[in-house]
Amino acid sequence: MLQPNFKLSFLLPKYWLTWLGVFILYSISWLPFKLQLAMGRVLGRLIFKMASKRKHVALTNLRLCFPDKKESELQHILKKNFENTGIALFETGMGWWWPNWRVARKVRVIGAHHITDAQKQGNGVLLLSMHNLSLEMCARGAGLDNPLVVFYRPHNNDLMEFFQHKGRGRSNKYMLGKRDVRGLLRALHNKDACAYLPDQDYGRNQSLFVPFFAVKETATTTGTLIFARKKNTKTVMMIPRRNTDDSGYTVEVSPPLDNFPTDNDEQDLIKINQTLENEILVQPEQYMWLHRRFKTRPNPEDVSLYK
Repeated sequence: MLQPNFKLSFLLPKYWLTWLGVFILYSISWLPFKLQLAMGRVLGRLIFKMASKRKHVALTNLRLCFPDKKESELQHILKKNFENTGIALFETGMGWWWPNWRVARKVRVIGAHHITDAQKQGNGVLLLSMHNLSLEMCARGAGLDNPLVVFYRPHNNDLMEFFQHKGRGRSNKYMLGKRDVRGLLRALHNKDACAYLPDQDYGRNQSLFVPFFAVKETATTTGTLIFARKKNTKTVMMIPRRNTDDSGYTVEVSPPLDNFPTDNDEQDLIKINQTLENEILVQPEQYMWLHRRFKTRPNPEDVSLYK
């Protein structure tokens, strides 16, 4: 369990720019909700014009995943994706600092009973989700009625990690660093609901290469199976989305996956990837295409797909 504490070193000059950024983000978080969404879209358009490397990564991902789409369609998704990226920055402030009552007004959780039903039957719950750009707000809202144990990547900046940990933990049970496998297994043993995101490239170790969209060999973590095979554990999907009418957010929790996991690792990971694909296709502009999802190739000498 990670519990970063405030340190006097945070007052040193090297953190002053971080303090300024945090102050600006905190101040913006109290503006009207729809104004923040509008500001986020404007910011996203500016990022689209300036962040050429990230734009290249996102467009490459889209081309790899959707080879049958016209270039004009991909460019439309790309531009909308950057608008959603801008919104996500301000959603970070909302997720970290909004009071619970304000979050509850904007986040609707559908199917939460699938979590509590599984727990009443004596099970831990592995909540598989994905890197949708509205995740900060949705995870905060999902934890209001049933606080989650969150498996996450700590921030490299210690001061930002302090704020990130405090913010994400406001309505959730506790946080576990991404390498704390034993901690997550222990939480499942204790019948907790544990959030885990299996949709990024975590490297060659503990991965199998299975299809993800049109990329036939995509490094896919086997960590999902380590946790799903924990005795008395049910695996469910938890899908976060921002409503298209800007009214707020919807988190949808599915019934436990049928016949999962099996003794076939490859087929199990294909099933997870296909499930994620179907959910991403609902609102592809909200998915985090900026991540180099296909950076790890089957053979170390393979040419990068991002060149």
